[in-house]
Amino acid sequence: MTSRIPRDSRLRLVRPRTLAAAPRAVSERRSRRPAPRPPEGTPPPAELARMARSGLAGAVRVARWADAALRPGRRGATPDGGGTLSDATAERAAADLHLTAEQVRADWDTARLAGLVEVHGDSARPGWRLRAWDRDDSAVLRGWVALFDAWSLAHPAPDELAPAAVAEVVEAMPQVLSLLQLSAGPVPVSQLLDLLEQRVTELRTERCEIPYGPHSVPAPPAPATPDTPLGPLLDWALDALAVVGALTCSDGQATLTPLGSWAVWVKLEQICVAAQSPAGNIEQPAEDMLRGCARLRPNAARAEYRAWLAARPVGSAVTELLDAARGEDALLRGLAFEALRVVGGPAEADVRAAAEEPSLRPYALLWLAEHEGVDPEDVHAVLTREESTWLWVDTAAAVADHGEAQLLVRHLESATQPTVPALLNEVRAVGHPRTVQVLVALAAAHPDPALAKAVRRAAFQVHKGGA
Repeated sequence: MTSRIPRDSRLRLVRPRTLAAAPRAVSERRSRRPAPRPPEGTPPPAELARMARSGLAGAVRVARWADAALRPGRRGATPDGGGTLSDATAERAAADLHLTAEQVRADWDTARLAGLVEVHGDSARPGWRLRAWDRDDSAVLRGWVALFDAWSLAHPAPDELAPAAVAEVVEAMPQVLSLLQLSAGPVPVSQLLDLLEQRVTELRTERCEIPYGPHSVPAPPAPATPDTPLGPLLDWALDALAVVGALTCSDGQATLTPLGSWAVWVKLEQICVAAQSPAGNIEQPAEDMLRGCARLRPNAARAEYRAWLAARPVGSAVTELLDAARGEDALLRGLAFEALRVVGGPAEADVRAAAEEPSLRPYALLWLAEHEGVDPEDVHAVLTREESTWLWVDTAAAVADHGEAQLLVRHLESATQPTVPALLNEVRAVGHPRTVQVLVALAAAHPDPALAKAVRRAAFQVHKGGA
């Protein structure tokens, strides 16, 4: 279907709203839609998680090594914060883990793409998924889906392949994967190549759009690569998907793995794996209570917060909530400050102190502004442009981890930047540790090919440490 979004991908300007309200939208929208059942024959979640743990065992091992060896204050990642390991650190990890430096680098990249480790300047720290790896199957599956979304980054195309053709193949692969998923068995690579050629032709046709608007000027045709053979490109794509564990290839046929089939179904249904609400939220620690409330509607969640707070001293409750907000799950960060809104005045001193911490500062400033009586429609004005952009990425991370694809696309409209290129430039500059995962998820979810291509390019630049 032809895109209706102009080629300069301008964002539709909307009245800014409190970005802290986005986590509420995640839980509110999710509660309205029961999760559909996967196709018959799909392994249960526990078995899928076991497969994911097996496939990501190397990445987990390197992530846990980084947790021990690259804590804040210790020497580790490159000084530019690009997320790559220095030669000395790679050699050190290789010696400790009895691997080659090349294996360490590959596992490190996989760990980053799966959200197992996050790089902050010159240090690395574990992502929230690593903390939950052994006990939370849904966290494991979300990590694997994040890697699946980033398959073209996990195994970049060879330099000899034309970048324009590579981008077309990346855009066309969802249809190829859909055919594999619907076939529920081996499919000849020649048949996949036929479908890929058809889809690439459609993409080139879709780009020949008629401009609209009173001052529209016909855009020059997009650079086409009609003479580029797609066979090598399909081979690369299948190899890359095999690297992340989504499919296998043998005897000229490709077959989705159970994980791959399940992930394609998840994408087709536009859902993500949701964390299960634990029983007895009131008796749980703050982090588990917040996870349990994530699926509740706002009013029900506030009632749960009030009951939880009534069962413990205010001081310790506030400390517990702020500790949960300091974790790596962005959704919990937003929910923790929602719970602190229920606390009200007694939390002011602690929230004001939390405003000195970069990861909590935007949330704390919004909380303080609301507490001081600023109109909710104007509360966003207390944030600098950089703080607003950081919060936009953090909220997008929460949506990518816990929400639906459509909600992530809709979140794009809440950005203050007037165009997508301006947004991407500021997102890259703000240095949020989840930038790559957010951009990859947004590119996978957005229906506009040109915008998705620009977002994927930005993700690749951040992943490689470029500007």
